[in-house]
Amino acid sequence: MRIDGTMIDILGNALLDYQKGRYSEDIVTHSSLNEDDILPLPYLFREYAMMPPLEQKALDLCKGKILEIGCGAGSHSLYLQSKAFEVTALDSSAGAIQTCTLRGIHNAIHADIEEFKGQRFDTLLLLMNGIGIVGKLKNLDRFLGHLKSLLQPDAQILLDSSDIIYMFDEDDDGGRWIPDNADYYGEVDFSLEYKGQKSQLFSWLYLDFNTLRRAAHFNHFSCDLVMKGEHYDYLAILRVKK
Repeated sequence: MRIDGTMIDILGNALLDYQKGRYSEDIVTHSSLNEDDILPLPYLFREYAMMPPLEQKALDLCKGKILEIGCGAGSHSLYLQSKAFEVTALDSSAGAIQTCTLRGIHNAIHADIEEFKGQRFDTLLLLMNGIGIVGKLKNLDRFLGHLKSLLQPDAQILLDSSDIIYMFDEDDDGGRWIPDNADYYGEVDFSLEYKGQKSQLFSWLYLDFNTLRRAAHFNHFSCDLVMKGEHYDYLAILRVKK
């Protein structure tokens, strides 16, 4: 989610409140899927032992110099730093980066990933559906091209996402009723609400594995399924084809 002068940093404000001992409520998410949900702040500060197996597997596969894109409260980066990795935590939320710094992450950068240049890494990490920041499927090719510019030779991208086709009604022959007002069923509009303040709408992408694999191959990446989670989610690894 891009944060600028016209958008309230809902996530950052909530993370800072929790970090500074002012926790009193959670973030409410509103979506175009007509479902409101709760994003519990303590979950964003969890340690490795409390992470789902899919996230643990991704952290176990990290190597070399690491960039975590969309780091949030920095729980993944903090774990990797404790394992002596050189890790950079990046987020477009100023409050998230302040939280990371307060938690002891040595290298935390406030920036939009599409404007971040000039460094190369051995692992790019996008967890908790981090690929969602692409927003729309039409943006995916440009995004993958930019990620390629941040990779060292023999580097990898580790990302997870979910196939949300299950959320749409099923008819008698097993088909799904997909709204015709979007180019791709995984494009969802969200807003966040916290302590009486509500963010502007932003787009978030949920990407099924086959669509990811096709886009990866088109952009000269290999794309392998590492594991499936328990809630229609999966972990994938991308590498530049030689």
